[in-house]
Amino acid sequence: MDVPAASHSPADSVSVEITVASSEEMRALGRRLAALVRAGDLVMLSGELGAGKTTLTRGLGEGLNVRGAVTSPTFVIARVHPSLGDGPPLVHVDAYRLSGGLEEMEDLDLDVSLPESVVVVEWGEGKVEELTEERLQVRIHRTLGTAGATADGSGAPDADEVRHVTVTGIGPRWQAVDVAALAR
Repeated sequence: MDVPAASHSPADSVSVEITVASSEEMRALGRRLAALVRAGDLVMLSGELGAGKTTLTRGLGEGLNVRGAVTSPTFVIARVHPSLGDGPPLVHVDAYRLSGGLEEMEDLDLDVSLPESVVVVEWGEGKVEELTEERLQVRIHRTLGTAGATADGSGAPDADEVRHVTVTGIGPRWQAVDVAALAR
């Protein structure tokens, strides 16, 4: 996969690498991520089909205590999950079918939702970086040649499929956040 050139320097980013061995561990990672994000945060997820992007987002939704089952928004493009408590809503976007850049994303009004929500965009690289200078980039890599999506179509990692997850906080907002806590 081609990755656009980063618009940040290593000095304004922090990273952690995490090994995830099962779908439950991926969900747990999402729940830990919920403790770090706040309203106004953009989380960009990338990885092969079946890598576990939606499973991670499901755990994030659990951690944020949002309403509704977090499922892949592939055919509806975006879903809003309101908070059941005091936390921010979760906006879950799947940009896989969107061919354009920010112009096409503008139709979704993500810039309006961003200040009050946690916005998660699957397949957002090269499409949503202009929304904010500060974002969390999550790259999920699985060994090629292993099985793809599960039989139920969830794309969740099988128990025997190891994922390598790199979480990079970009911009000043993430300098004060202990992203290494995600590995604990």
